[in-house]
Amino acid sequence: MARRGRSGRQQRHQDHFGRRAKSEGRPARSVYKLEEIDQRWRLLRSGMRILDLGCSPGSWLQYAAERVGPKGSAIGYDLKDVNISLPAHAEARIGDAFEVSADEIGGQVDVLLSDMAPATMGHHKTDALRSAALAERALDLAVILLRPGGGVVVKLLEGGEIVDLVKRMRVEYEKVERIRPKATRKESTEIFLVGLGKNAPSENNEGEPQE
Repeated sequence: MARRGRSGRQQRHQDHFGRRAKSEGRPARSVYKLEEIDQRWRLLRSGMRILDLGCSPGSWLQYAAERVGPKGSAIGYDLKDVNISLPAHAEARIGDAFEVSADEIGGQVDVLLSDMAPATMGHHKTDALRSAALAERALDLAVILLRPGGGVVVKLLEGGEIVDLVKRMRVEYEKVERIRPKATRKESTEIFLVGLGKNAPSENNEGEPQE
């Protein structure tokens, strides 16, 4: 006979943020992570161009579109389709972040968001390495796509790779912050790195993102 787990493991308990997301018609509770980051550092403003990597199910993309308004724009990429209603100045595309080019984005952006997450295996070190690779890809894209003075937010699972990523970001941005938003689940090891005030690119940073 198969062992029965506790109902909390079979179906995640809807806590305060889950209930709030449902009542407000949000695709996911993760929107409140970005909201906290945005409110703390005033990241998103009217008229900005936003790139959202790992945008499914669409909560970040929806929030970003609201914040930048019709004078701005928000483009999201994910391997999965996003089935929510978005305003005319927001678009969700199916695509791989490792194949995104500067040309298809249509110019530079003011803020790059990455909520990308790997398919976890349950082995923390392996999962953390895969997560760090996604975060590094987002930073590589930011080198090319982010305007000087722009901001970046990248999610990753806690691990030794954080030290190297923070070290890199401190070269590329005027200010680097680390945050674990209140809406993060207790059992999650995810954190977010925020880079503010992107430095002007040097000559050796010009060109297409590295593969």
